[in-house]
Amino acid sequence: MWKKITELDKAYLSGFLDGDGSIIVQIVKDDSRVLKFYIRVSVVFFQKSVYHWFILWLKDIFSPHGYISKRPCGMSEFVIVARTPVEAILNDLYPYLKLKRPLCKLVLSILQDIKTIKTEADFLKVCIKVDETAKYTYSKPRKINSTYVRKYLNLPVETFGTSPKD
Repeated sequence: MWKKITELDKAYLSGFLDGDGSIIVQIVKDDSRVLKFYIRVSVVFFQKSVYHWFILWLKDIFSPHGYISKRPCGMSEFVIVARTPVEAILNDLYPYLKLKRPLCKLVLSILQDIKTIKTEADFLKVCIKVDETAKYTYSKPRKINSTYVRKYLNLPVETFGTSPKD
């Protein structure tokens, strides 16, 4: 998947992700898809641009995955967006995570559930789990959540066994 790294590097990267990184799961609207939405997962590492060499080191480790950007605010970021590499990274780093361990466990569960989606009801159940990730992050309120998806797809609440929360 990426360069062979040591267990020490995995522990270091986990600590860096815990402190200066993000694990992001989003419901994204896309009319070209059958269900009109999809689940996007990302792992993001942030660092002051004066240490941009560190971001380049991350890109080298995780190559060919991810992209680098420099923000006008003086921060650099390395972003990996795609289920397969994100799942592999999270599986490798999970044993060493402290702060983001519960979030990582939930995201790995979501990634497994995505593989079994066959119906709109299955998709909505995954969306409800995506909503749960908000309790582990400092993100702003999401406009596209399970309630939005349910209403957009015009699905009854009783189809899912539980009532999604706004």
